[in-house]
Amino acid sequence: MDKNEIYSITIEDMTEDGLGIGHIDGMAVFVKDTAPGDEAEIRIVKVKKTYAYGRLEKLNVPSEYRIEPECPMAARCGGCTLQHISYEAELELKKKRVLSCLSHIGGIEAPEQYLDEVCGMNKTGDTELSPSYLRYRNKMQFPVGKDKDGNTVTGFYAGRTHSLIPIEDCLTGHPVNRYITAAVCHWADKYKISVYDEKVNKGLLRHILTRVGFRTGELMVCLVINGNKLPFAEELNHSLELSIREYNAEGDSEINLKSVVININRKATNKILGEETRTLYGADHIIDYIGDIKFQISAQSFYQVNPVQTFNLYSRALEYAGLNGNEKVWDMYSGIGTISLFLSQKASKVYGVEIIPRAVEDAKKNAALNGIINAEFFTGSAEDVVTELYQDKQNSDYKAEVVVVDPPRKGCDNKLLETIISMSPERMVYVSCNPATLARDLVVLRNGGFQLRRVSIFDQFSRSMHVETVVLLERN
Repeated sequence: MDKNEIYSITIEDMTEDGLGIGHIDGMAVFVKDTAPGDEAEIRIVKVKKTYAYGRLEKLNVPSEYRIEPECPMAARCGGCTLQHISYEAELELKKKRVLSCLSHIGGIEAPEQYLDEVCGMNKTGDTELSPSYLRYRNKMQFPVGKDKDGNTVTGFYAGRTHSLIPIEDCLTGHPVNRYITAAVCHWADKYKISVYDEKVNKGLLRHILTRVGFRTGELMVCLVINGNKLPFAEELNHSLELSIREYNAEGDSEINLKSVVININRKATNKILGEETRTLYGADHIIDYIGDIKFQISAQSFYQVNPVQTFNLYSRALEYAGLNGNEKVWDMYSGIGTISLFLSQKASKVYGVEIIPRAVEDAKKNAALNGIINAEFFTGSAEDVVTELYQDKQNSDYKAEVVVVDPPRKGCDNKLLETIISMSPERMVYVSCNPATLARDLVVLRNGGFQLRRVSIFDQFSRSMHVETVVLLERN
């Protein structure tokens, strides 16, 4: 296979990054903007030892799954990777991926027998528990740059590059974002605010971060800056207030500008947020709900970006936990307490453990905010905290009937899996954002005496290949 040569290919499947997969002379080739069933001509742009990357040149026979992207910037933007595929086909691809991982990595025979539901969204979001697959994100992060005429713009990076594609509005975010980015860009141009240049680590304005409370209508605007002070801050706040009035006069929902903050990030890094956040106007947080539980959300809080679908996912986790009010529960990787506080409604006691101290403090604040007194949070790695409190001391106070884990994409630490097996809870609920590491961990848990009982798939991040899975395991 030669670089820059054109080949004919049939797309057979998709990667977790949304690239089409085909084969040429037995070698796998990954092609952006393709769909399973496409027959196309592609140009090879990169060749490795066992695989290659291609660029779509001509579509000979389009896939039956193809649609016209709803976003006009879909082909250029590196965000959504499935805009050119029908939403029904997207859900099938996600289902196939989860079941394939459970089968081929987890060694589970006929995993579809355990599947309860594939919980998707719809186009209109016309029911309380069925959100739209557009406009579902309550948090957006916009890089700031300059266009060819020198005007300040926001947008997103093209796939696998740092080339900024100017975009005024992202269809996965709240419509108020268009008003916010326009106000900030107008303010920056009017007062000659410099824009950050990563090549030389100079310039002030780096990112605009927004958080919207979907239930409360509260809005936070955070400017990430390469400096210690924001000039013309009063003028910025006035510009934002005017933009919110304009939105409220034209939009479908009422938005309240609750918080304007700056985040200091002076490092030459791809990481968006720095360690320090200062409040310019209003509060340092907003409030929003998941179900009946309210959460205090700061610029640096980890909080689910799709709150409506998160309620559905947590409801299923609560169902799988099978709580009747008498059980104690361990919530590993508890974050700011979202799952812990949800479970506390039907448990006698919930213990949450999280390695990030700031998240633990947020969890304690959120418990107090809701008047929840049966949730206790610990700082540290789950395997060390649980071992000290339960295994080493054999303390019955910390023995739990149910264990819940919601790990990062890399999955659970092996030591934690061994700890859970030794704890021997009656039930375990595993919430996963990566079906491959979920399947890998299920091998260990099943060998350790757990049996898979139920599986549910949730689309939290529509128009991308990311998917959430909830499984129930019971002790043999």
